Amino acid sequence: MRTRPLKVALLGCGVVGSEVARIMTTHADDLTARIGAPVELAGVAVRRPSKVREGIDPALITTDATALLKRGDVDVAIEVIGGIEPARSLITTAFDHGIAVVSANKALLAQDGAALHAAAEQAGLDLYYEAAVAGAIPLIRPLRESLAGDKINRVMGIVNGTTNFILDKMDSTGAGYQEALDEATALGYAEADPTADVEGYDAAAKAAILAGIAFHTRVRLDDVYREGMTEVTASDFASAKRMGCTIKLLAICERAADGGSVTARVHPAMIPLSHPLASVREAYNAVFVEAEAAGRLMFYGPGAGGSPTASAVLGDLVAVCRNKLAEATGPGESAYTQLPVSPMGDVVTRYHISLDVADKPGVLAQVATVFAEHGVSIDTVRQKGKDGEASLVVVTHRAPDAALSGTVEALRKLDTVRGVASIMRVEGE
Repeated sequence: MRTRPLKVALLGCGVVGSEVARIMTTHADDLTARIGAPVELAGVAVRRPSKVREGIDPALITTDATALLKRGDVDVAIEVIGGIEPARSLITTAFDHGIAVVSANKALLAQDGAALHAAAEQAGLDLYYEAAVAGAIPLIRPLRESLAGDKINRVMGIVNGTTNFILDKMDSTGAGYQEALDEATALGYAEADPTADVEGYDAAAKAAILAGIAFHTRVRLDDVYREGMTEVTASDFASAKRMGCTIKLLAICERAADGGSVTARVHPAMIPLSHPLASVREAYNAVFVEAEAAGRLMFYGPGAGGSPTASAVLGDLVAVCRNKLAEATGPGESAYTQLPVSPMGDVVTRYHISLDVADKPGVLAQVATVFAEHGVSIDTVRQKGKDGEASLVVVTHRAPDAALSGTVEALRKLDTVRGVASIMRVEGE
């Protein structure tokens, strides 16, 4: 066994970084045995050096992350800063100085993954990021290694614990959105500013990464269609229950039926209670993968938090350190298919549309005519009227999203339609 330790620069020491440092210290002997060499912290780069960090030698703390990477004795950098800068510059600096990188930075990888992979390949170094997508759930490695010989057609999952907690509470207790969000915040599942979670930005970044790996093509954050879940109401859940469904914020990555393009999208959707994702509760994550040979696979577990995310980071650290000792590198970017990313309008899906309409003869016929004019077939209709007011719930058959969107816009212009109360896609059937 090699006796000289492999040196690790820890960039960031928040919830995840501090847990990484703790495990590296308390499990040092186990990590040594698994890697084949000792591994130790060379330094910890932080913004606020005065903050007390239990279990971390104060001598390791520095505010100069660049100087830490340029010391000359660092083998691996763990980047858990988040955001675009300075994380991007620090990762490229690491590559320039022969340092492999483990990152948990979904936003950066979704935006600049191709450039970072190119820099890693040019330097002959590893770039691992299991923790960027689903916390402790092993997902990146199975997609790019275990399923590398298969053809993946679809990846659909719940990849944000905050939104799943909120929607689960709305479903199980009848709470409104704000009430469920307040509970999530009080329990620490939601940030003080939950925008990135509830508006789908976090899930969209993860969808971009998953689509790129699953379909061997480059998918950036800008390619991902995104809708948040702040408009989901108790009435939507009531409608979902009548259909034998529940509502989840889903990240869906698909290969077109002809194999010539891919799509990636994030939005709330109704899914049947019989679907495995429907039973994912609280702040848990789950990803459902459909492959040609392997069939249907589901990966489930805690998708966020200090300990789960640190587990994924350390798994990558062990793999990267082993590669260092073997003077090898693991799999890099696979984008050989170079498939185009189709717009949301090309996606074929179903809609659940709730309309407030005038309660008088001929309204249903007018609404049905609009659907027919846009080439959208109606599956079921439910109507309820009282005192001149009525609600009309229409569930469609599968049709291109552009046709469905056009139908909704035309419905808004009808004099007999007083408002479109709710629009939601139906998935997983």
